[in-house]
Amino acid sequence: MSALSVKHLIGIKYLTIDDIELIFKTTDSFKEVINRPIKKVPTLRDTTVVNLFFENSTRTRISFELAEKRLSADIVNFSASSSSVSKGETLIDTVNNILAMKVDMVVMRHPSPGAPMFLARHINASIINAGDGTHEHPTQALLDAYSIREKLGTVKGKKVCIIGDIKHSRVALSNIYCLQKLGAEVMLVGPPTLMPTYIEALGVKVEYNLKKALEWCDVANVLRIQLERQDIKYFPSLREYALYFGINKSLLDSLKKEIVIMHPGPINRGVEISSDVADSEHSIILNQVENGVAVRMATLFLLSGRKE
Repeated sequence: MSALSVKHLIGIKYLTIDDIELIFKTTDSFKEVINRPIKKVPTLRDTTVVNLFFENSTRTRISFELAEKRLSADIVNFSASSSSVSKGETLIDTVNNILAMKVDMVVMRHPSPGAPMFLARHINASIINAGDGTHEHPTQALLDAYSIREKLGTVKGKKVCIIGDIKHSRVALSNIYCLQKLGAEVMLVGPPTLMPTYIEALGVKVEYNLKKALEWCDVANVLRIQLERQDIKYFPSLREYALYFGINKSLLDSLKKEIVIMHPGPINRGVEISSDVADSEHSIILNQVENGVAVRMATLFLLSGRKE
């Protein structure tokens, strides 16, 4: 298979296993490219990509921009706070105005779940979802799964814990879909107040005891506490959260085995993870950042429909 079964990357839910494997195979090629002295290829020359960010982002935005530049695409950056959206312009008007400028692809982050799907129904360009509300963040899940595969050889049969603020996390949902499609077992860990109701219906295990969860898993993917999405207090204090659900060196040393530590960033050091764990040999956090650029290059290339 040399083409994706989808025209847009709205969510992992809509990808087949073959799609994911093709993205990984293409990522392998681009990873080799970004480790060369000259990191640029002319693959998307004359393709215009607009980065349409209605929500703040640092890492995802930089990662996509870098991926686009490595592929020689023409880039238009759009930030809602400094645009006509702040004057009351609707989403569809904003996008139609941008498309009138002959854009080929749209990378979109939006606070409302379903915004990329809405867009995909109304416009001709390929849409890549860079995170929609608390719904999905597909490229993050792809780079997480790719990083696990790179470190452990395969994702199939591995036990992965996703720890932290599951309720407000789009990364958690995309990771659940991606890991399960690739044959991993998934366990969610966090305070009961941050665990969505009926989440077990997705075929995941739920655990409220961090040590038990770490003894079970091969990989711990630690999520950030998303204080900006929390409209009420879900736990007494950050200190208390760190006490019960924070991962530190002494906790890792108490396990009878080694596990892989991941984090999508940004890290709240000393809350969900301590510095000596984030910077330890267990951690593949910086590998995730590097793989993020290669995965996004692969996704942009495959959705562009270009042939090498």
